[in-house]
Amino acid sequence: MGSRQVNQAVRRHGGFSMVEMAVTLAVLGILMASAMPSLGDWMANARIRNTAESIHEGVQKARAEAVRRNQSVTFWLVTTADPKVLSDDCTTSSSSGSWVVSITDPTSKCSVAASPTTAPQIVAARAVGSGGEGVSVVATQRDGTAGPTSITFNSFGQVANATPIGVISVNDGAADSTRRKYKVMISSGGRSLVCDEAVTDTTDPRICPAS
Repeated sequence: MGSRQVNQAVRRHGGFSMVEMAVTLAVLGILMASAMPSLGDWMANARIRNTAESIHEGVQKARAEAVRRNQSVTFWLVTTADPKVLSDDCTTSSSSGSWVVSITDPTSKCSVAASPTTAPQIVAARAVGSGGEGVSVVATQRDGTAGPTSITFNSFGQVANATPIGVISVNDGAADSTRRKYKVMISSGGRSLVCDEAVTDTTDPRICPAS
């Protein structure tokens, strides 16, 4: 049976000829290639957003626990050799997406299980993990002073330490306008929010307030 007869037979049974299959694959390849840049932006923005929301969740947890326990609780940014694991090689850092909420300094104790008595009395913790790869985190005080690694809340939910984190910038360091740039901002009264630096409309709740 010749190729023409094969194609006719395939058509009669509702299938595709080799030519049609090749054309379909070629078109699919073109569509996938054109979608790759936007897909890359979407994935990068998802990592940035997830990291910002994770950090904000930790800050909120620290404040809520300070009020609930009627004692000071601290949110710490920490870094480890492996960003996927909170291990005992951890140190405090102003440029990491991993965090620990605890009563005392968690340096070298980040793998300790949550406990009300065992130092550092961890309440909650999260490693930035693979979901935060390529994401830049920079913490500053509210006035822009660099270097703070923690923020302590007292039993009233107010900021209690002398040099607290006031702003945490979360982005991927790219100048590309398609990449999101978020901030986690904490007021002196202890309230926190995630805002989008690209938003300029003052009526939009995503806008970043003046720090």
